[in-house]
Amino acid sequence: MTKVHVSLPDDAEEGLQAFIDEVDERLSSDEDTCIVVRDTLIDLFGDREAWERWQNGKPVSPATKVRLQGYDPCNATLEAEYYAEKDHETFKQSKHLQWLWRQFDATPMADNVDFALRFRQMLATHLFEEAGDNLRIFKGVTFSYGHNISVGDNTVIHDDVHLDDRGKLTIGDRVSISDGAHIYSHSHDVVDQTEVRNYHTKIGDDARVTYDAMVNAGNVVGENAIVGARSIVQGDVPAHHIVVGAPAKSVRIKPGFEDVAEPLDAGGEKHADEREIPYTLPDDLDAFDEFGRDFGGPVKPHRTE
Repeated sequence: MTKVHVSLPDDAEEGLQAFIDEVDERLSSDEDTCIVVRDTLIDLFGDREAWERWQNGKPVSPATKVRLQGYDPCNATLEAEYYAEKDHETFKQSKHLQWLWRQFDATPMADNVDFALRFRQMLATHLFEEAGDNLRIFKGVTFSYGHNISVGDNTVIHDDVHLDDRGKLTIGDRVSISDGAHIYSHSHDVVDQTEVRNYHTKIGDDARVTYDAMVNAGNVVGENAIVGARSIVQGDVPAHHIVVGAPAKSVRIKPGFEDVAEPLDAGGEKHADEREIPYTLPDDLDAFDEFGRDFGGPVKPHRTE
């Protein structure tokens, strides 16, 4: 046992839980999510007085007006909003919740661990495709959309992790993802980087992706496996294996699992192509290439539906 139970004072606990319950109830209702997010952020940042002053027609500075408008996710854009292949209708809701998540992390309350873990757990139940029980997500965790993420029970995701769900990302039960790890579900063509391929990336039950490691798109980290610090996974990691390096290679089987694990030379097999998620862009898409280059087409185009 490496941790102890910690509880907040009763009066603090009562107030914090009441706030979480209120936001949860409003997000579960038919109320406009933009308004819910806007109101929540205005109060978290202590800007209610300035907001009321502006709404009552009294003068505010240009900077104050920009700040107040920025609490409303309908007045903001996110990087994923520019992805051509996204599901537009699903992203509308995800964007609002992701904006609340990101802005919450910029408040002092984001460092109150007990409160912040519960608040993000609540948001995850609305944002993710699936969010398991006792999900602990720390500060600075980012994702592409959020709605293509499924996470199991008793999983912990530490500070500054990036969960790319431009494709699909499945994380199992009792998984630990350490600070600074990056897990991807999309890749770019090596010649024409505007050509994107999406994949289903999976992290198995009881796996650990340790500090600053990277799991590339379409790979599977098997059950009970460990990805060593700063390793780069470019192929599948078999169950119970420990992999290190760039590219990551199996160097050991976890003690006690030698009889059930595959041999060390089984690691690193590449099956990403089998997990590609096809998509078709609309014919009337108003696309643009921010690089302004023309290579005459991608070397390896994405699969279409």
